Amino acid sequence: MKRPFKSSDFAYRGMKILLLNSLPGVPSGLRKDNYFQMKMQIAAIAICLSILCSCGFNKQFYQADKLQPNSISALFNNLRHDTTFVHVTGANFQPVFTDSKNNPKDMGFTIQSLVFKSESGNKLNGWFFKPDKSIAENGTTMLFLHGNGGNVFEQMQGPIDFIKQGFQVFLIDYSGYGFSTGKSTREHFLQDGNSALKYMLTMPGVKNTKVIIYGQSLGGHLSATVAAQNEKAIDGLVMEGAPSSHKDIAAYSFRKVGFLARILTKEKYPAYKAIEHFHKPVLIIHSSEDKVVPEWMVKKIYAHANEPKYFYEIKYGHIQGPEHYADSISFKIKMMLHK
Repeated sequence: MKRPFKSSDFAYRGMKILLLNSLPGVPSGLRKDNYFQMKMQIAAIAICLSILCSCGFNKQFYQADKLQPNSISALFNNLRHDTTFVHVTGANFQPVFTDSKNNPKDMGFTIQSLVFKSESGNKLNGWFFKPDKSIAENGTTMLFLHGNGGNVFEQMQGPIDFIKQGFQVFLIDYSGYGFSTGKSTREHFLQDGNSALKYMLTMPGVKNTKVIIYGQSLGGHLSATVAAQNEKAIDGLVMEGAPSSHKDIAAYSFRKVGFLARILTKEKYPAYKAIEHFHKPVLIIHSSEDKVVPEWMVKKIYAHANEPKYFYEIKYGHIQGPEHYADSISFKIKMMLHK
């Protein structure tokens, strides 16, 4: 006696779809209904998987690290390998540097913590670094756009390295990062970058200085669009370890499913396209030892950039340029701004 057909067998063993119409004792209407139901189930599963994968691919672009007001005592190791503690006080989250005995520590620069409103509607926190009198200022102000991870505490080393070269630097946290309010999205990233630049340009100490944007990693990717949209307001752009587009970095980061990652990743503002609309000096930096962003992506941006453009290959890992090459990067910035 033949075992009656069950729709559960049919759904589980997809190959039986080819034999369904030849099964005895099953009305043709029922066969068609089951076939239709199975197609709908497969479609539903596929949609769910696509949504889950798409969320995973797109969420890689923001890894916000929030900070709690009045409860921070962050550890910071400077180049002398001693220990410096950073405490935050007041409504503006003003950082104070102390030694292990809680005595104030002279860092060779000052920081003014500022809170300003972004086009996104969120309140952003930024730290404006200024060299003290022991360091000769070089007449250039830098908007520093950090990557998609961390916050001002974890990203301050880059600006400090440039302060020692005479720059004044404005480091910001995007929406949802550090003390900044709101939600982290790529739309907010762009609004925040534009708002930070416009706010920085209103500062009294910025007037009559050269203005550049320095972007690292996904902050470097972002910087191309911010620079293109504000070309008249700035004098140059530096991109370090920047991916060429959201789709490119998603496909590279998830190489085993790269084709799927490329399809499901939403492209917002590809750097290699944005850089085509920027016509002032640009310095593109890449490490030959970078394991996060491959050389071909950086070269893709460089190929689409307009003259004058400069490519600087360095060593060490991803976005470690300021730590190891602050002097040579600073020299190249100075040369490209004054040609």
